[in-house]
Amino acid sequence: MTALDLIRARAGAAPVRLGLVLGSGLGHLADAVDGVAIDYADLPGFPHAGVSGHNPRLVVGDLEGVRVAVLGGRAHYYEKGDPTVMRAPLETLKALGAETLLLTNAAGSFRPEVPPGELMLIADHINFSGLNPLIGEPTDARFVNMADAYDPALRAALAAAAAAEGVALAEGVYAWYSGPSFETPAEIRAIRILGADAVGMSTVPEVILARFLGLRVAAISTITNMAAGMSDEVISHEHTKAMAPLGAAKLERLLRRWLRGLA
Repeated sequence: MTALDLIRARAGAAPVRLGLVLGSGLGHLADAVDGVAIDYADLPGFPHAGVSGHNPRLVVGDLEGVRVAVLGGRAHYYEKGDPTVMRAPLETLKALGAETLLLTNAAGSFRPEVPPGELMLIADHINFSGLNPLIGEPTDARFVNMADAYDPALRAALAAAAAAEGVALAEGVYAWYSGPSFETPAEIRAIRILGADAVGMSTVPEVILARFLGLRVAAISTITNMAAGMSDEVISHEHTKAMAPLGAAKLERLLRRWLRGLA
């Protein structure tokens, strides 16, 4: 049985409207969905996400009147050196009917006015890693146009939802660093010169894959730390997990308001 067949057998065949990927420390948002949870381990082709702070399960059901499919965790390039690791889950979301993908992540900020606990709407990205999940794709579909990869209409709707909820939502450029080690202060200075506002170890390969699949994309970072060399805090994964809940409550309010506008 394929992952798609298994999901439809357990969660029903009704199409989903939205796919949602949850980043470090944000997995609890899947608990808000009224639906069916399936462990990645039960889904052929899904990764066994091995990063603490992620909850590797798919939840399909209703949230604020919208049928959604929520990926409670992602696999990262740095786990096994595979930038295509999220292709099967995203292909499954597409097959389930999703036309839109909303990605979330934990990120380090370069901007003092966007400190830990705040949110940043991603307007564009810099693939600082140089890796690409479409390397090896044999068709001409690999030549994906990445202009407006982060859908302007979706960004406007999310910004309006944030304003309606009184949630501060900065907008900026996200840089993908491969990890798993954190960036050096010199690397952060270099990335800032290139024009980034935040840095993290995910999301960009998923955006490339999603655009390849024809999905509309939006993404929001929860700021968990200032980037290396920009404060005296000690950056660690434990720190990331501890700080993520500060922004998660704001993110949930924003997402619920946005979803009510879709219902």
